[in-house]
Amino acid sequence: MGRCLAFFAITWDRMSTAAISFRRRVAGNARHNPLAATGAVLVVVFVIFALFAPWIAPQDPAAINLPARLVPPSRAHWFGTDELGRDILSRVIYGARISMMVGSCVVLSSLALGLIIGSIAGYYGGGIDRFVNVVVMNAFLSFPGILLAIAFVAFRGPGIFNLVLALSLGGWVGYARLVRGQVLAAREREFVEAARSVGASDLRIIVRHILPNIIQPVVVQAAIGMAGAILAEATMSFLGLGVPPPTASWGTMLNDGRAHLFDAPHLVLLPALAVMLAVLSFNFIGDALRDYLDPRSRIEAGL
Repeated sequence: MGRCLAFFAITWDRMSTAAISFRRRVAGNARHNPLAATGAVLVVVFVIFALFAPWIAPQDPAAINLPARLVPPSRAHWFGTDELGRDILSRVIYGARISMMVGSCVVLSSLALGLIIGSIAGYYGGGIDRFVNVVVMNAFLSFPGILLAIAFVAFRGPGIFNLVLALSLGGWVGYARLVRGQVLAAREREFVEAARSVGASDLRIIVRHILPNIIQPVVVQAAIGMAGAILAEATMSFLGLGVPPPTASWGTMLNDGRAHLFDAPHLVLLPALAVMLAVLSFNFIGDALRDYLDPRSRIEAGL
């Protein structure tokens, strides 16, 4: 019994020491990079909005109240109401759910496709690399990604699944080129040659040895790509090619508020502010991750 108590006491002491060290490290990083701390707080707020929107939103975002249409911000409606009398604060909160979900799905699908194609092209090289890099990637890069997405959704029809698929159609190329370049540099290193010498398969070498050593720039690219995906979703919804109404989306709210830009500017300013803060927060986090994962930047910052 005494040994068990001593063991738990030692374990608790180590956990407390690790927690204190982690808090100090986080506090130090926040002092050195307040923009990253601001971005992290905003991302947490938007994620909370997305996960708990039914409990946080003060009203039903689709409830129509025509006598209260175009009401400016007040105690009853903190963000005012739109042209159908719907509460804008509730619609902004529910819009975070669409933006976070679509952005996450686009980044994950683009990242997965880019990892597979970039790893194959970079590891095997030769004709496969030339075909993927020169033909396939350049063919996708020759068209603006947003135009590909518009054409795809116009052909397939609006909806969350089609929207994610359309934005992923041109988003994977950036990840694939980054992964290809990193794999080209890593495949000639000593630990890869050692894995080959003991008979490891190509799949095992890529998954167990190469990808863990090149994941840092990919994570940075994914954080910045999240900002681009949110902005692209808002653009598609603004054009009427996003989620169908009455689902609340920041881009749809911007499109609905265009006609009342001068007589009810809160219809445009508040959803635009939400888009701006979401994009800025992920850009701040991406920049902070890039600086943190770069040893030279950490030395200059005293981290």
